[in-house]
Amino acid sequence: MKLLVTGASGYIGSHAVLELLETGHEVLGVDNLSNSSRESLRRVEALTGQSVPFVAADIRDRDTMEALLRADRPAVSAPLDGQDRPFDAVMHFAGLKAVGESTEQPIAYYENNVAGTLSLLDAMEAAGVRRMIFSSSATVYGDPATVPIAETAPVGSPSNPYGFSKLMIEQILRDLAAADPRWAVALLRYFNPVGAHSSGRIGEDPQGVPNNLVPYISQVAVGRRDVLSIFGDDYPTPDGTGVRDYIHVVDLARGHVRALEFLVNAGVAQTDPSGQSLRAMGDQASANCQVWNLGTGRGYSVREAVAAFEKASGQTIPVHVAPRRPGDIAACYADPTLAREQLGWEAEHGLEAMMRDAWRWQRQNPQGYEG
Repeated sequence: MKLLVTGASGYIGSHAVLELLETGHEVLGVDNLSNSSRESLRRVEALTGQSVPFVAADIRDRDTMEALLRADRPAVSAPLDGQDRPFDAVMHFAGLKAVGESTEQPIAYYENNVAGTLSLLDAMEAAGVRRMIFSSSATVYGDPATVPIAETAPVGSPSNPYGFSKLMIEQILRDLAAADPRWAVALLRYFNPVGAHSSGRIGEDPQGVPNNLVPYISQVAVGRRDVLSIFGDDYPTPDGTGVRDYIHVVDLARGHVRALEFLVNAGVAQTDPSGQSLRAMGDQASANCQVWNLGTGRGYSVREAVAAFEKASGQTIPVHVAPRRPGDIAACYADPTLAREQLGWEAEHGLEAMMRDAWRWQRQNPQGYEG
């Protein structure tokens, strides 16, 4: 299949592109490079021995996105010459993603994530491309009443604007799929991506101060930062620190590929008006809009994650406890049963492998892609 991948040069996007290429799919990458590096896809090309056509563009530029998606693409320049086959789907990763930052800059998150997705959907409709695999988030569940969290758990009360932006997009996609059965949508609610490709060639390289735990730990370990702040040690968890479901980014990328193949192979096609071959999943899905959690099903505390990184790296990570951050919750981890049953997918990497691969990436690239 042929896919347009938004946010392709980012952390998760670049790993997804690699998995798509290795499973025989064709990719056009799009990214505005606001928080990523073009170098990631150059390294994907080196790892796979395949070309990754790339366009630096913003999903909010509706006309450019339509031009890219159209089979003839009259407005597209030389790098895409010879790629005239129509697109089968869009894999949508583009968007701002930091929980803490979203509480400080909510308008930027709604404008980038929600308005940007609306613009992209408009371009897809105009180009006749009606399959989307959407990068959603467990933040749509808010502060869950119980864990582990299944897809049928209530949504609607995220604790931060980032989560609300993801929930808004999910609702837009559900409404679109309900209104027009030609659309086929996968909503992938994933938990906390960490780790890197086992080669150490691609990994997480945030610009500025990292907002997520593992890249911050990695930068402390490699000497770029002095100390790790643990935001809150008074949560109702075994050691007082927040508990999360950490999932290896390679497992996550493979989940996206399986969701894509499910949409096609199970009968949700752009021209199939019935979708009768698919089974709805509770209140959160319909025949042509499917929802899956992508997680390991186990939660680890911040202190457990730090200890695992220290063991994998042989480095001591100095820490200090800071106040809780707005928007954070005590515990969040997945019930991944549905993905296992319907997609034949489950996470294969444990916490030790996640931290080992994260450290390999950071050790080999102490300054990230630009080092």
